[in-house]
Amino acid sequence: MRALSIAATGMSAQQMRVEVISNNLANMNTTGYNARRAEFADLHYQQVSRPGTIASTTGTQLPTGVQLGLGVRPAAVSMNVAQGALIQTGGDLDLAIEGAGFIEVTLPSGQAAYTRDGSLKRTGEGQIVTSDGHPVTPDITIPADAISLSISTDGEVYGYFRDQVQPQLLGQITLSGFTNVKGLEAIGSNLFTESPASGPPLVAEPGTDGLGTFRQGYLEDSSVDAVRQITHLIEAQRGYELNAKVITAADQMLGATTQIR
Repeated sequence: MRALSIAATGMSAQQMRVEVISNNLANMNTTGYNARRAEFADLHYQQVSRPGTIASTTGTQLPTGVQLGLGVRPAAVSMNVAQGALIQTGGDLDLAIEGAGFIEVTLPSGQAAYTRDGSLKRTGEGQIVTSDGHPVTPDITIPADAISLSISTDGEVYGYFRDQVQPQLLGQITLSGFTNVKGLEAIGSNLFTESPASGPPLVAEPGTDGLGTFRQGYLEDSSVDAVRQITHLIEAQRGYELNAKVITAADQMLGATTQIR
């Protein structure tokens, strides 16, 4: 009775889909978050009669054969790369990326990581860091006597000082792009790291190589569509219930078989 194991793989697949959807809904207000989608593929097939098998002495062939599928398996959890809505905050270190680029930061281990969360902060020494304290690359330090900041669309950071008419250039925030963005490895805290599937980072100034530009005083909202996620959740729930009914039906059939006298 293969139906039991086949339906079990279907229930497991729908459970995984619900887990992905729940993570999307949990991050519907996370800055720069892109929704994920669970993808599946059918398992291998048992070839009872292969297509094209000789069926008689006259040389006739089976046009389709008998191929019994053995269920479903997870194939990937893919990130839907989409630009989220820009929310105005007015913060001088809040940066939204209009385009496909990532801000590079340095982890405590020295490894490079990448994020689209532009809610930047400054330390007591004036260093520009993320909300978790990871310094932005290249390193930029804001002098203590700066009275305000201005960040241009191409990432140039200017500081304004008393008794100075012209602003002072403090540095430039660059952007990084990847050949396969979906191949980045998510490590949490809105951070990604390079992987063999993503390819090496392509670092350039904002506004070049299609990496996008900055908008100061804005943050990128999550790209999660709550209505669509709820629809997918209902579909997954119905799929889970249907596979459960298959198990119930298969169990009743086995019960009927054992009761034959």
